[in-house]
Amino acid sequence: MEETIDLREYFFILKKKMWLIVLAAVICGVISGLVSFYVLKPVYEANTTLIVNKEVDDKETQMTTTDDLNYVQKLALTYGEIIKSRTVITSTINKLNLDMTYEELSGLVSVTNVADTQIIKISVQNKNPQIASKICNTIPEIFSTEVQRIVKASGTEVIDKATIPANPIKPNKKMNVLIAMVLGVMVSVFIIFLREALNTKIKEPKDIEEKLGIPVFGVVPKF
Repeated sequence: MEETIDLREYFFILKKKMWLIVLAAVICGVISGLVSFYVLKPVYEANTTLIVNKEVDDKETQMTTTDDLNYVQKLALTYGEIIKSRTVITSTINKLNLDMTYEELSGLVSVTNVADTQIIKISVQNKNPQIASKICNTIPEIFSTEVQRIVKASGTEVIDKATIPANPIKPNKKMNVLIAMVLGVMVSVFIIFLREALNTKIKEPKDIEEKLGIPVFGVVPKF
């Protein structure tokens, strides 16, 4: 019964301070919206896919065995590391005359291997959609030349060339505002309960019995 009463008290506390919770949520949402729309610059992502080939002595021979597929998949993993190598990234910077260092561009390039396939996906993020697309299409060109020199193996072919992205991938403005409002509610509720827990003032007659252990025989009403 005591637990039910406590929960009811918490409900009345929140109901009494609801204006503060709503205000905190609105303020946090507005601040997040202003930052997302006017401060954070949009980031675009361009994508391209490559397929790893395996050389065969007989042109009519097709790659059908499991060993061949496993070999190509492992080769794709190796190629993924070469794509982000200093040689390929630096050559891309020089060819496009980018004002970037190797570390800066390497941080914008993501290389993933599609599971159980010989396909490599290259993603490039940039605040300029045209530059993101150019980088994404230039990397495979340079990589195809370098991989022949480095591993003396068959190269790759581009499946889908990168196009200029129309919409940015971040910031997610709506999600940022929603998260900020939820955080505003959580913080305000925490502060309300913390202040209530630290408040030692006697507000009701039953507080005298609970906190002081003194029975209450009567209450003088206010006029």
